[in-house]
Amino acid sequence: MTESALVQRVIALDMEGVLTPEIWIAVAERTGIDELRRTTRDEPDYDALMQYRFDVLNDHDVSLDQIREVIAELPLLPGAREFLDDLRRRWVVVLLSDTFEQFDDHFLELMGYPHLLCHRLDVVDGRLAGWRRRVDDAKRRAVESYRSLNYHVTAVGDSYNDLTMLRAADAASLFRCPPAVAETNPDLPSTDDYDELLGWIRSVGPPVGELSLHN
Repeated sequence: MTESALVQRVIALDMEGVLTPEIWIAVAERTGIDELRRTTRDEPDYDALMQYRFDVLNDHDVSLDQIREVIAELPLLPGAREFLDDLRRRWVVVLLSDTFEQFDDHFLELMGYPHLLCHRLDVVDGRLAGWRRRVDDAKRRAVESYRSLNYHVTAVGDSYNDLTMLRAADAASLFRCPPAVAETNPDLPSTDDYDELLGWIRSVGPPVGELSLHN
């Protein structure tokens, strides 16, 4: 029997920065609004970051349709689809993202419609008015839920908002993260290449046929 047949395992990935470009940086480049370059790589407080973004968008009269037009032209990161497909041939894969349902259809198609858990925007007259989280600290709680079902969870992220998810997993790695994130979390491995990351993921699973129990 193969390893994937014996070990119940979930690979939890962040989306932006790991598989796709950063949406807000792309919007900043298209609109010329440099304030939108600020992302979770810079700001640990996601609520503060989103309120900042809403204020900037409203000040510049940027609509949801304009943002979606930018997203519709973005490719996946080079090698991301092949990496994702390789993972899915072996294990269950879930994307845990702080993106929004109104942003995800283009990327979901490019990625072959993976399972994605994310948030939802409140939109009024075509403008972003707020956002709705499923629960507080959703990424961490998703990882803890999978572990409570006796899955071994390996998590990969790149930003401050991924850290609680990474800390909750059985094994975790940073991927193409800013130097400040790596420097303040020296115990987490950090990779910059999909082949290297795949090799690390294969190396940190439980022994073949052995489950990690968390009851």
